[in-house]
Amino acid sequence: MDFTKFISLIDTRRLYFTRADRFDDPFEGSWTKINIDDRKDFPVFKDLPEEEQKKRLEAFGNTMKTFPRYHALNCWHENEYESAAMWKLYLKSDEGIAIQSTYNQLKKSIIDDEKVFIGKVKYIDYKTGFIDHQNVFSAFMHKRKSFEHEKEIRAIVSKYPPVGLEDPPKETILDGIPIKVNIELLIQKIHVAPNAPTWFSDLVKGAVKRYGCDFEVIHSQMDSSPLF
Repeated sequence: MDFTKFISLIDTRRLYFTRADRFDDPFEGSWTKINIDDRKDFPVFKDLPEEEQKKRLEAFGNTMKTFPRYHALNCWHENEYESAAMWKLYLKSDEGIAIQSTYNQLKKSIIDDEKVFIGKVKYIDYKTGFIDHQNVFSAFMHKRKSFEHEKEIRAIVSKYPPVGLEDPPKETILDGIPIKVNIELLIQKIHVAPNAPTWFSDLVKGAVKRYGCDFEVIHSQMDSSPLF
């Protein structure tokens, strides 16, 4: 994350969950071809006349397209080592940091009133794969295989609008939701981007101290010189 987002985290003690349809991937919250083909066998659609079935399936699909608007995501990369690809993909400049945590620390750190679901993303072929539709979060816990390098752990919040009160329903999430966390439980270490200047590393250490925290700040060694 960039420095301003880091300061926001330690200042507000809240993790920002971004609305699912605000991500670049248009497949967020979508289902596979097999899932969509199987809808005609759902009990509610199965015995309808062909034209009526087609009409209702189309309406159901349009409803499903709105679901990303009612879900917000917070995403993490799972790895035993630093990833050069992740640094390049998710920093706009060299002046950024990465928070080191664990699955259990993330889970225990969330102290918000909102219910948060946490799980590991599965990577599948959307032409041949199938997503278990019994779980409402399933579509948000799957991504295309082209994203497999992300090894993503994600936390999800859902906020559905009241049924039938408004048409179209008002937005329950605008751009995202700040979720209250215990940062002492969440943050294990802070890694400064490999190409960041020394002054930036000192700036991060100073900010941590000013906010009364004692997290270990490590300047990434990925840009260290090789030995020949």
